[in-house]
Amino acid sequence: MSEPFDTVSTPPSASPAPRRGSNAWLWLLIVLLIAGGGGWYGWREWQHRQIREREAAADADQRLEALDQRVDTLRTNQEAQNRRIVQADSTNRVLRDELHGIGQRAALIEDSVSKLADPDRHGAQAMRLDETELLLTLGQQRLLIAGDLEGARRAYALAGGVLDGIDDPAYLSLRQTLLQETAALKELGIEPRMQAMAKLDALAQTLTLPEETAKQAAPAPAPWWQRAFGSLIETQPVDRTVASHPSDRAAALAGLQLEISLARAAAERRDVAGYRVALKRAERWVQRLSAPSPAQQRQLAALRELAALPLSLSVPTLGTTLQQLRQLRTAH
Repeated sequence: MSEPFDTVSTPPSASPAPRRGSNAWLWLLIVLLIAGGGGWYGWREWQHRQIREREAAADADQRLEALDQRVDTLRTNQEAQNRRIVQADSTNRVLRDELHGIGQRAALIEDSVSKLADPDRHGAQAMRLDETELLLTLGQQRLLIAGDLEGARRAYALAGGVLDGIDDPAYLSLRQTLLQETAALKELGIEPRMQAMAKLDALAQTLTLPEETAKQAAPAPAPWWQRAFGSLIETQPVDRTVASHPSDRAAALAGLQLEISLARAAAERRDVAGYRVALKRAERWVQRLSAPSPAQQRQLAALRELAALPLSLSVPTLGTTLQQLRQLRTAH
């Protein structure tokens, strides 16, 4: 009976438990190793992926920057091309205008050459007629605009010399007209404006009358009351406007000289109205400076004579030679 109990013992049955525990730890260790390896591999792959993304972003930034530089370069090149196109357009426009001008000048030269080569026109005669027309125009303009009578006479004399070299009988009447107009210019004498200015300058030197002249002009015995109170009271007519005080006389003389200067300036620019108004005011200053007397009347008459002088030339035949020359050239 004891043997069966001996055969069934606890030690043999307790030996497999440690084996199952060791296997579990082994499996746990393997799982941990696998998980750690997988984590390490995943972390490594994630690092590589981050590096690749950063490299791709950097590459994209470099490409974008290079693209911006290319765009800027293209934009700069386009602006330079636009400037070149505008400059070329301006140059072409200038060249086109110059070419047009050259064409016009060539046409004018061709027309002039054809006119000079015309047997009915005679080149030398045409040049002499052109010179005559130019001289007549200059003489007329110098006389009308500048009032240069001597210059007009010289221009007409030169035109007569040039016209004498033309032997065409069709211009005989033109030479006769030129001689008549030249003779009319010689008969004018002094240019009216210069003559008026010279007379004004001469009158300005003598256009003063001392106050004593008016007092000595009509001496008369003084009445008793003037002899008695003459040293205390000085009387004069109420309608008398003669300046007696030195300051008044100085102001009147200054006003007289100013009016003469204004009249001279008006004569210089051929202002007839201003010239006559200034001389009219000068008459009042003369009456202010002196009492009525023969000398005052002579000076007033001189002022009125100056005011009646013309300031411009009056030549009825002026320009007839030029007009006739142009009519003859048009007819031929």
